[in-house]
Order: sequence, then C-alpha cells, then structure tokens
Amino acid sequence: MSSHQLSAAIERAKKIKLMIFDVDGVLTDGGLRYGAEGELIKTFNALDGHGIKLLQEYGVQTGIISARNSPIVARRAADLGIQLLKQGVHDKRLAFEQTLEALHLTSEECGFMGDDVIDLPVMTRVGFAASVPNGHAEVQSRAHYVAQAGGGHGAVREVCDFILRAQNHYEAALASYLK
Repeated sequence: MSSHQLSAAIERAKKIKLMIFDVDGVLTDGGLRYGAEGELIKTFNALDGHGIKLLQEYGVQTGIISARNSPIVARRAADLGIQLLKQGVHDKRLAFEQTLEALHLTSEECGFMGDDVIDLPVMTRVGFAASVPNGHAEVQSRAHYVAQAGGGHGAVREVCDFILRAQNHYEAALASYLK
C-alpha cells in the first residue's frame, strides 16, 4: 500500500460510525466444518472479538451481514454485544441500505469488511472498505485497506485497531491496560 493509499484509508476510517463485518472468511478462516451430526462448526478469534469490543467502547457501532444463517454466529454476536445482525442475506446491498435508513447514517459513515464478490455491493458503497489477504482478487482491488492477518486469524482486530488509530482512540484504548 502506497503512502497516498494509506493516507486516504486513514481519512476514510476517521469518519466511521458503524463497522460491519462479513463472517465466513473474515470473522472466521472461511472453513466450513461439519460435525458427525451435521452441525456446522465455526472458529472465531478472541483478538478479533476484543477489537470489536474496543470499537464499541469508543463509539463505533458494529454489525454483521452474512449470506449464511447460523445459530453459532448469533451466539457470537450476542457474546460481543453486536446488535446489528443480519443473516441469511443474499442481497447485502439491500440489507445495507435498510441499515443506513434505520440508523440514520450515510454510507460514508459506514465501513464493511468482506472477502468475496458477494460483498462487493456493500464494499463499493461504504466510506471505508476492508478485506483480508486471502480474499478474492476483485474484492482486494476495491478495498481501501487489506489486512495483513488472515480471516479468522486477527484480520478483524487489525482493522479495528486501524480505525481506532485513525480516530485517535488507540492510545486511550491501551492506556487502561498499561496502568
């Protein structure tokens, strides 16, 4: 990422009031594991979860929009205090527009982190679009920021920290842990 691209991404991240995440490939590594009884197993990263909590603590709302419908995701969202949860959504653009209207936000005040082409209808409309290093090439090329960490392996935390730094909250977020 060039210094110009980085500066532009920081300026975009400064305005974020709502950060929305995809699940498979972003909050998880994208693997779909099925147990003997057919239940779907997903693995989430604790660092990502704490990053989401820090965003919330500093006034950035968080949400999930996912094409897949999973009770595991509903449980993780509840554990993290994520109130905006839209699952089983195949038209993510429509879900995003409904969210903007309900929360009285502009698209420039919203961010989205995705990894596949189904995420492009939202990523191309938000003020700050992020992706993962193993995301689809078309998605990465349209992202304002591509994390170095992989999906499910700290990418979400990296983006949360990026937003906190852009909004000058990162040092304050760390201060309570350094006392």
